[in-house]
Amino acid sequence: MVNVLTLDLGTGATKAALWDGRELVTIGRAGIESRHPHTGWVEQDPQRWWTAVVEACAAARAEAPAAWDRIDAVGFSAARETFALFDATLAPIGRGIVWSDARADDQLAALGPPAAFRAHTGVVAGANTTVAKLLWLTRHAPELVTPARWALAPRDWVQAKLTGAVVTDPTLASRTGLYAIDGRVADVVPPAIETLLPPTRPSSSSAPAVGTDACAALALPIGTPVVLGAGDRPCEVLGAGATAQEPMVSWGTTANVSMPHAGPIGRLPAVATVSRGARDGYLVECGLSASGAAIAWLGRLSGREHDELLDAAAHVAPGCDGLFALPWLHGARAPWFRPDAHAAFFGIDAGHGAPEMARAIVEAVALDAARSIELIAPGASALALAGAGSARPLWRQTLAAAAGLPVVRRAVDDAASVGARLLVADALGESIAVGDLNPVTAREAPDPALAPVLATVRRRSDREAAAILGAPAGG
Repeated sequence: MVNVLTLDLGTGATKAALWDGRELVTIGRAGIESRHPHTGWVEQDPQRWWTAVVEACAAARAEAPAAWDRIDAVGFSAARETFALFDATLAPIGRGIVWSDARADDQLAALGPPAAFRAHTGVVAGANTTVAKLLWLTRHAPELVTPARWALAPRDWVQAKLTGAVVTDPTLASRTGLYAIDGRVADVVPPAIETLLPPTRPSSSSAPAVGTDACAALALPIGTPVVLGAGDRPCEVLGAGATAQEPMVSWGTTANVSMPHAGPIGRLPAVATVSRGARDGYLVECGLSASGAAIAWLGRLSGREHDELLDAAAHVAPGCDGLFALPWLHGARAPWFRPDAHAAFFGIDAGHGAPEMARAIVEAVALDAARSIELIAPGASALALAGAGSARPLWRQTLAAAAGLPVVRRAVDDAASVGARLLVADALGESIAVGDLNPVTAREAPDPALAPVLATVRRRSDREAAAILGAPAGG
């Protein structure tokens, strides 16, 4: 059995998980800040993508130095759609543009009819689509595009620093709108952008670590196999043991409902985003609006920490005494698909405070998850949990009641790291199942007393959403 380091390059933090065979030994973390220089813009310093890896690895190494000295391979999971431009030496050009950045409104016409774009690429057309933002850069910042050789996601850049190979994998590529569902470059991509795209390799492909400086910074031996890995959601689906009957619901920076789909393309649903799975096949998913990010936003306003707010929210009565939310901080994502919409609270009075608002966000996210499940997995029999929220009874109970389905929790909430570990096993020829790494620990049925309260909240939020959007969910 091998020792493995998995690196999860998320939007708000990078995590370095150290595996001793099938056992998760420790996880080191390093935060990543975003800045908002203009309304709708979300940027990061690309150099921070690397220094966060170094810091997270240092934290994990400090916790388990003996296991670190026996690392046999490295694997990745990563946030998708975030990217930056790099020159031929892999030096970053300008700021990194985060997936939630919505600056590219003026490029949507170039994507063609929204229904045709989604049918061709699997991606819902929007101002935060990667292809739209690259088109925006060619129009508004040509001084950045002209010297660029590559447009790379954080994972692609970090693994290139380690291996010297500039590549991506199908799970990241297929979420950008730059590719058709079948893997060809999309029709809307002009040659000037196509030349910036890295070649695509399977998620379980590997290359030896040859970057002397990068290996030294992480205390990794030269020649250590580096497995490309996959996007965070495809890895979570693997690590949570999700199936078509038991789709995954994840709570992290945002929330997500995803399920694997064998295909073929003609059988894929047209009501959600479709991308490639980490082990062939496809991923049908509904990326929801802000969840953890919405709690963090409320924390900045109220001067309270994220976890403190969720602890306080757990003591608020269900229904929040008439207060409810539409948590659309980055537009109304699934199941509404309206990036031009904005977040709102309804029913606020003088007796409400930050704890009530936090619980209203949790309930709103759970209801959007329930709506999404009805769209893409109407035959679901249970929900596989992933993400940091899995550890919180408030989220588990609210989601189960909102969806009317039991929720299944596994031993490791960080399912993305489990999925990355499984892809390393694929690359190295190990025989490991998800239950070997992440066994089921609990199955919780919906609380019958909570369901009618959330049904009332849903009717009210449906009414307000329809008034704002002018269309029912799923449009």
